[in-house]
Amino acid sequence: MQRPTLALLIIFSFLNSAVAGLQEPTADVPLYGFSSQHAQTERERESKFRVIPNAQKQRDYMQLLSARPHHVGSPYDKQNAEWILARFKEWGLDAKIESFKVLFPTPKRRLLELVAPTHFSAKLQEPALPEDPTSNQRDEQLPTYNAYSRDGDVTAPLVYVNYGLPDDYERLQRLGVSVQGAIVIARYGNSWRGIKPKVAAEHGAVGCIIYSDPKDDGYFGATFFPRVGSRPQCDENHRISRADRPDRPRSG
Repeated sequence: MQRPTLALLIIFSFLNSAVAGLQEPTADVPLYGFSSQHAQTERERESKFRVIPNAQKQRDYMQLLSARPHHVGSPYDKQNAEWILARFKEWGLDAKIESFKVLFPTPKRRLLELVAPTHFSAKLQEPALPEDPTSNQRDEQLPTYNAYSRDGDVTAPLVYVNYGLPDDYERLQRLGVSVQGAIVIARYGNSWRGIKPKVAAEHGAVGCIIYSDPKDDGYFGATFFPRVGSRPQCDENHRISRADRPDRPRSG
């Protein structure tokens, strides 16, 4: 599967945001790196540059780019890339699209069930929200899943492991709790998510479920989407990567 490279978009968006947030320098404040002779010229150039970013255009661009699901290899991903390329050329940049073959696994079948003492089958699908008109585009959305997980079908006891970090397993060991041959359930956060199944496997677990605890995310404080950017007060699922990233031990 091929994916257009869009790194320049991130750089451009960050530049616009950063420049828009700068305050106009005053003439009586020294401009470090410039002599007094050239400081005024530099200030004039910076003033001209500050009027270039347009907040409404940025809003329009983001609405256009995020209007439909645009994961790697999707039709809207390609459409976005071609639109960005056209804008870059329009702005005088020597730009082109390069394509690369990447490993991008998607699931054929997903199932998460509690089989005892009662039966529960997880929906693994998010409801559409009236506040988000894009939330009902299910035919184009990726399924909810953890990318780069192993194939498998396991049935085993469930063990809660807090955040699923080494310290948590050390505490369980002191308490005499083993996860050998079990499916662990870990809270999202406090580490890169790919570390959780990795550490679970190192302790003999056969599966790992990661969930967002209300204590850590959103409506525990009675504030949730759409008022803030946290998850909504309803069923929600992650579409994440569980690839091993030891270079990001403390990120989500």
